[in-house]
Amino acid sequence: MSAETSNRPSRTSRRNFLKASALAGGGLLIGFRLPGGGRYAQAAGQVPADGTAFEPNAWIRISADDQVTVLVDRSEMGQGVMTALPMLIAEELEADWARIATEFAPADSAYTNSLLGRQATGGSTAIRNAWRPLREAGAAAKEMLLAAAAERWGVSPGDCEAAEQTVRHPASGRSATFGELAASAAEQAVPEAVFLKDPKNFRLLGTPRNRLDAPAKVDGSARFGMDVQLDGLLTAQVVRCPVLGGKAKSFDASEAKRVPGVKQVVEIDAGIAVIAEGFWPAQKGREALRVEWDYGDHAGLTSAAIADSFRQAADSGDAATAHSEGDAAGALEAAAKTVQAEYEVPFLAHVCMEPMNCTARIQDGVCEVWAPTQDQTSTQKVAAEISGLPTDKVTVHTTFLGGGFGRRSHTDFVADAVACAKAAGAPVKVIWTREDTTRHDRFRPATYNRLSAAIGEDGTVSAWRHRIAGPSIMANNGMLKAGQKVDPSSVEAADNLPYTLANIHVDYAMANTPVPLWWWRSVGNSQNGFIREAFFDEVAAAAGEDPYELRRKLIPKGDRNRGVLERAAKEAGWGEPLPEGRARGIAVVYSFGSYCAEVAEVSVSANREVRVHRVDVAIDCGAVVNPEIVAEQMESGVVYGLSAAMDEAITIDRGQVAQGNFDDYRILRIDQMPEVRVHIVDSDADPGGIGEPGTPPIAPAVANAIRAITGEPVRQLPLTRAGYQPA
Repeated sequence: MSAETSNRPSRTSRRNFLKASALAGGGLLIGFRLPGGGRYAQAAGQVPADGTAFEPNAWIRISADDQVTVLVDRSEMGQGVMTALPMLIAEELEADWARIATEFAPADSAYTNSLLGRQATGGSTAIRNAWRPLREAGAAAKEMLLAAAAERWGVSPGDCEAAEQTVRHPASGRSATFGELAASAAEQAVPEAVFLKDPKNFRLLGTPRNRLDAPAKVDGSARFGMDVQLDGLLTAQVVRCPVLGGKAKSFDASEAKRVPGVKQVVEIDAGIAVIAEGFWPAQKGREALRVEWDYGDHAGLTSAAIADSFRQAADSGDAATAHSEGDAAGALEAAAKTVQAEYEVPFLAHVCMEPMNCTARIQDGVCEVWAPTQDQTSTQKVAAEISGLPTDKVTVHTTFLGGGFGRRSHTDFVADAVACAKAAGAPVKVIWTREDTTRHDRFRPATYNRLSAAIGEDGTVSAWRHRIAGPSIMANNGMLKAGQKVDPSSVEAADNLPYTLANIHVDYAMANTPVPLWWWRSVGNSQNGFIREAFFDEVAAAAGEDPYELRRKLIPKGDRNRGVLERAAKEAGWGEPLPEGRARGIAVVYSFGSYCAEVAEVSVSANREVRVHRVDVAIDCGAVVNPEIVAEQMESGVVYGLSAAMDEAITIDRGQVAQGNFDDYRILRIDQMPEVRVHIVDSDADPGGIGEPGTPPIAPAVANAIRAITGEPVRQLPLTRAGYQPA
């Protein structure tokens, strides 16, 4: 953020998001107005049940004992929001970072993520959405504390200052802690406007800080969904039809009910639920259950048939334009040389390390849900629909997430738990097995792609064409508008080339399948980033150009894509000699508001074993909240994308997902992890995302290094399908 922008008053009152309240015992609450929010504070034991305190806040709670607590309204799944969001508040509040405490916020429309339209965590939006509002909340709370101190001492607020959770009056030497001022601060008027700090005066933002969630994760006190325990808690497993779209025709529960500990066997929308006193009896009851399935229309579906349907869609001529400039068809027809290729990518599972799970209790007219969810709004909604209770009678307790990657923004596992709790009349924790979690995932789409490029006699790239054929996430989930033929998530990174070309045409042939789909880390950028950047290297080779230099030539000076491209190449030593059998590959992909380039140093052995030795990541994500978290997320994005590129693929046989566990859906092993060096490009732009942008460039960077060694382009993922093996 520029100094000019940061010094402009932010008008808090017109946004109607600040509310000052007094805690019983003399504390200060400040944050959003929460409709009907008093029940959250009462449930947490913050205020007396008689409602004598004001409504609770959204973000900041300051108690009389000088404890500053930040309510984190986004899900913590390893990406660091439980540290980064409090840093935004603490910076402007002048809180003592060593004394910050955190809690997960409840589900409420007041916490709506403005970039997603609901209270949810995804799309690398947490910091982008919070960058100004949370800083404004901290600044407003500080102004109210200053006003309270000035009133107490009979001085001007402008003569007071705040630092390290204390307000001081330098002229007189008087001071008071935030806790001592909290009760009187709650009586102050919410400021009409606040000044935010000039970035040059930041003391926290932009500096590495230890993660606030780390101690609890180390000592085991962190509560994930699997850790939830309640009095009288039962455990359930749900048996689902193995064939896509199938359902139960009938079932015999007699043997299952004979298993000691099995309490009930009921049919719910997802399948047949075995509810028992613990996981083991639920598992044994599930094994004893006899179900006759109606496999439906897809029992003969195979991956080969799906791939054929994609090719047929590409041939049909029924493709909708996603992006067009100039006359690509004419330029290709007139070209001195053309390059053509077909690329394919598979369905992918999310493989969250924590299996899907959720706990629900319906009691005394209230439904409570404990869930490792990325979407509190949808969780609350589906729980209300199944329980039959109004939304304001549904409380969502967000736990830590053992991996999310988009998967936990769906609510199928929540629906299981609420349905089981309703049937049992008792609290129920539903636990999916690893095989359930894999086979009944909602997958990243597979696609088939045709690309062509035109090269002039002088080596100039004059045209680019890309046709994508594959299923739509939005169509699969009923999100497309009537007549809409392009799913924006299907063409991400294909429809926004960073390269200046006179003629570009990108189109999309929708070819839907019964395979359930959902958002996967970096969504369409993950596959289209690979396809676009790998094909670009083919074009560079045909034009007789170094792939880095051609990219640099086609990206204008001053473009942030060029900035990260040059930084990654420089840090990786592009052009410097390497041992025999080793090469570097490069790729650049913009996604989720951030610019990322990666260089992979790769070796290929004589028997086609691939090892990635080093990855240099250059990231321009705008203003940086915590560089340690940025580095961690880039490393995480690299390993996630590299694992998928190496050996991950979901296949369909006889209408069923063939893979079930880590023996046949292999993820990257620890000894295959390369050295990752992260280089953050300085920027005064507003923050971009960091959770996803590190994933798209890694597959093409590795593929391009392999092509440099072998002379063979990699046009199919994973690498095992292209005849390579992880070393």
